Amino acid sequence: MTDRVAAEGFLGHWSLTRLIEDRRAGQAGSFAGRASITEHASGHWRYHEEGVMRLGSAAPMAATRAYLWQPGEGGLTVLFEDGRPFHHFPLTGGPGADHLCGADLYSVTYDFSGWPLWRSIWEVRGPRKDYRLESRYHRP
Repeated sequence: MTDRVAAEGFLGHWSLTRLIEDRRAGQAGSFAGRASITEHASGHWRYHEEGVMRLGSAAPMAATRAYLWQPGEGGLTVLFEDGRPFHHFPLTGGPGADHLCGADLYSVTYDFSGWPLWRSIWEVRGPRKDYRLESRYHRP
């Protein structure tokens, strides 16, 4: 069990799988692809994921997402690509963070207990959304 992960340990490439449970739509889905975390000219790190998402009976589709990460005291701050704040997480995992988007609340917990295998679990609830995402990362 890992008590604390070094921020630099996130740099590099990761295989990524994600389970999606959309409770509002009553359907399940998945994402399979890769994520990379690289140093960026802005001084931030760039998180970029790409892969294939499957949701319910819909045809598979290409999906991408990017964020900026900023290492800091005791954790990492995650920003949207345009620099707006998203959330902060401790390098110990466990209790996570919340982000209010309109009336929808995004809550995340990170688990680093099997490092370098790690995961994030998002619970999203509100008047427009009700879903769970569990992402698992491991080195290719």
